[in-house]
Formats: sequence, C-alpha cells, structure tokens
Amino acid sequence: MNNVVIGILGSRLDQFGLGKRRWTRWRPTVAITMHAEFPIHEYLLMYLPEDEALLRVVLADMAEVSPRTKVTTVPIACDDPWDFEQVYSQIHAVAVSQTFDVEQNNYFVNITTGTHVAQICLYLLTEAHYLPGKLLQSSPGKNGVQGTYHLIDLDLSRYDQIASRFAKESRDAVTHLKSGIQTRNAAFNELIAQVEQVSIKSTAPMLLNGPTGAGKSQLAKRIYELKKQRGQLSGNLVEVNCATLRGDNAMSALFGHVKGAFTGALNARAGLLREAHQGLLFLDEIGELGLDEQAMLLRAIEEKIFMPFGGDQTVSSDFQLIAGTHRDLFELVRQGLFREDLLARINLWTYELPSLKLRSEDLEPNIEHELNNYARKAGHKVSFNKAARAAYLQFAYSPQALWRANFRDLNSSITRMATLAVGGRITEEVVAAEIIRLQRAWQGFQNENMTGSERLLENYFSSSQLADLDLFDRLQLSEVIKVCKASRSLADAGRTLFNVSRDKKSSINDSHRVKQYLQKFGLTFQQICTPNKS
Repeated sequence: MNNVVIGILGSRLDQFGLGKRRWTRWRPTVAITMHAEFPIHEYLLMYLPEDEALLRVVLADMAEVSPRTKVTTVPIACDDPWDFEQVYSQIHAVAVSQTFDVEQNNYFVNITTGTHVAQICLYLLTEAHYLPGKLLQSSPGKNGVQGTYHLIDLDLSRYDQIASRFAKESRDAVTHLKSGIQTRNAAFNELIAQVEQVSIKSTAPMLLNGPTGAGKSQLAKRIYELKKQRGQLSGNLVEVNCATLRGDNAMSALFGHVKGAFTGALNARAGLLREAHQGLLFLDEIGELGLDEQAMLLRAIEEKIFMPFGGDQTVSSDFQLIAGTHRDLFELVRQGLFREDLLARINLWTYELPSLKLRSEDLEPNIEHELNNYARKAGHKVSFNKAARAAYLQFAYSPQALWRANFRDLNSSITRMATLAVGGRITEEVVAAEIIRLQRAWQGFQNENMTGSERLLENYFSSSQLADLDLFDRLQLSEVIKVCKASRSLADAGRTLFNVSRDKKSSINDSHRVKQYLQKFGLTFQQICTPNKS
C-alpha cells in the first residue's frame, strides 16, 4: 500500500527564506517527507496562487529529501482565506475532482498547515469521507528539522474509552427522556432510544401521537431539556394546547397581533411563535387548529417568517416544533379538516406513544416513580405494606383497570393513597378504598372499552371470573361460543371446530371433544344456546 498525503502549503510555517538557513528550521510540508519509517509515495499539495514562489522552493526541497515522492499541485483561489464558505467550497471542489483508490493507497490528510478555517474544512471533509483516510498532525520536536507526526483515526469505535463515554452519554440521555424510569417494555425502550438520536441530530419537526395522558407533554419537556443541555437551544420551551384556541384568539395567541387588530386589541402582542425563538414550541392537540392557522404555521415552519394578525409586515422566529395529537391526522386530511402539506411537513419523525394498558409491564416502575415524586414534593417517604402493594398491583393488571387517562390516572391514584397514608404506609384499607373510587370513576366507560369477545363472555361469567382467565383462554373460548351459538347441535359445532383434525382420526367423536372443552370452563352447549349470566 502506498502512502498518499493531502495537504495545503503553509504560507507562514513553510516559509523560511531561500538561503541555507531554511534547512535549520522545521517546515511541515518538507519535514513530513523526511521520515524513513513513514515513506510518502505521493503528495497532493494545494496552494494559493500568490504563494507560487514559495511553492517552487518547497517542491525543490521535497525532491531533494524524498526524490521518490510524486507531488501533484492544485491551486485554490480564495480572496479571503478566513471566509469559511469560500475556503470550504474550494477544498470541496478539489476533493470531488480527485479519484481516490483506497484499495491501493493509504490516505492521510495533513491538517498542520493553512489557516484555522482551512484546517477545520479539512477535518469536516475528512469526517464526511469526501477526503478518505486518517488525519495527519505534525509538529516541531527533538528530531530537529524532521519534527514529529501523529496519526488521528476518526473511527471513534477504535478508541474504547471514547466509545464507552459516548455510549454512557447516550444511555444517560435515554434515561433522562424516560424521566429516570427503568421501563421494561421493549417497544417503548426502542422508541425512546431513537427519539434520543433524532433529538440530538435533527432540528426537524417531530410528531408525537398517543392517547390523552400517555406522556406526550412530558416527553416534549424532556427533549427540550436534553437539547438545551447540549447547547442546541438557547430560547424557551413554549407549550400550548391548540384545543383551547378558537377564532381570532388562535391567530393572536400563536402569531401575535398589531395594536387595533380587533376590538379590544389595545396593545400589540408578540405571540407564542416569537416567544419560542431559538427554543422549542410544543403544540399539543395540533389537530384542533383551524385551517387558516395551519396555513400560517406551515409558512412559519418552512420559511421562519409569518404575519401577525392584523399586520402587513412579516416577522421572523427560528424555533423547533414538536406537535402532539391523539387524533388520526390522516383521517382529518381525508375529511378536509387538516392540511395535507402541513402533515407532510411534520410527519418526518413520528412516534406513537403507547397507552398504559399497552405498557402493563411498566406499571410497577411507574408506581415507584410516582411515589418518589410525591416524596420529593411532600418532604417525606411513602410506601405500600406488602399486602397492600400486592392488592393494588393485582387490580392494576386486571381487565377492570381501564387506566382511561393513562399516566394521569396513575398519578392521581398514587397521590390520593400517599396523601391518606398514615405514618407513610399505604395499607390494604387505603388500597381497597382507592380501587372502589377508580371503579366508580371508570364505570361509565366499561362497556365502551370492552371488546366484542369480552361482551360475549359477560353473558356467562362474572367480572371476577373473567379476571381469572388468561387472555388466550378468553379469546379462544369466545370463538368457540360463537360457533356453538351458530350451530344446530353439539355435533354440528364439533364438525365446524374440528374440520381438519376429524379427518385424521379413525374414530370420530366431535361432540365429546366440544363437550369436554366447555366443561373445563363450567359451560354446556344448552347453556350457551340459552344464555343466563351467572
């Protein structure tokens, strides 16, 4: 493999006159070709046209100390070597014009010479793989004119200590986004891990879908805190529930208004979008916005400008948007209630936050989290006794626990029990009273939340009996009952249920098989055909 160096002629460091005195000084471009253990086979040397005289001297000296090094010179025209955009464009143009053969050559990008702007550009282009290989840094040292050199590999995975630090920072960020709760739901953990990456790397809008109380607002706050901690935001977090905005009030609240824009507008108002400048704007229930507000919001997202209500001059605000909704925005688009172009703009990063019922394995850690939150606010610790904890968890996991408002219901429930706990201990009596309270609160929604299978089984089983059945048994049994109800006889039901396996048996007794299955749950075919709820 040949060693190929890419660098810039240093108008200061490579410049030490034309006489013999120059051989007593370290000159980085010449010096890097003087290391026998690091032979340079080719050098791609960029230079400014005004340094052509210096270039001729350096080329002659490189030929003297390393005659086998092939030097290719490339002029770069920069009116201002401190203009970042100009320097980057010039070096980028050189990079894309070259054909790099990484199979045959080892490439090294010398960031020792050039202005600080040029060095940064070389680094960025190497990191983005426009320039292949490793970074090369040289410096004067005890070796006289040769100096020393150091190779920097940008593959951070090669540096175990750095890699482990970044991994820890990522884990810490994920834990922060989850409010420090060690959740056990694999899908939710995977979702939050991606949110962490996107939060750090992207300023594009994010859309958080999920039912009321699933934690959309809490997650938005955590994203803001994480970005602010990393120095990516300097402004405020501005939160607004769009369901509270109607008519002129919506326009004024979001985009501000000029004095006299409407009756009662005695003074101008900046509006929430301008308050969120350099910060984060969380629009919860974005599906409740009117179409006019949606059109103005789209322009504000794309162009960073908008018109205050009643005004004729645009104003600007540079903010990041997180939108939240519990509604199906695609269905709202079909109904003509939500702009398709706005949905396309905010749908780049969309995350579906699951309900508490879908994260049942996270009930325990969230109960502990709520208890800890209460202790911080109240100034004293509260905990369950063993029996009370078991009773509360049994109810929390049961079909009777609807958790209709999700984590808000859980927060309210724990707060009530902790407040009523005597001596910091939640007892069985406190839990029993809380369960009754929750059941009463959810009573009107029981039928609404029932599946067709649960409604069918309620004709034959009490709530406590259903609570003792696994989901698998409830689903299977409800399908068997449906077949029985549609059949003229036990034998007819058996022929339908065992339509494949019956052909593989020498002795067919489908009726007996159905009868035995039903008996396992205390049911008979006659009882199913004339249901009588126990």
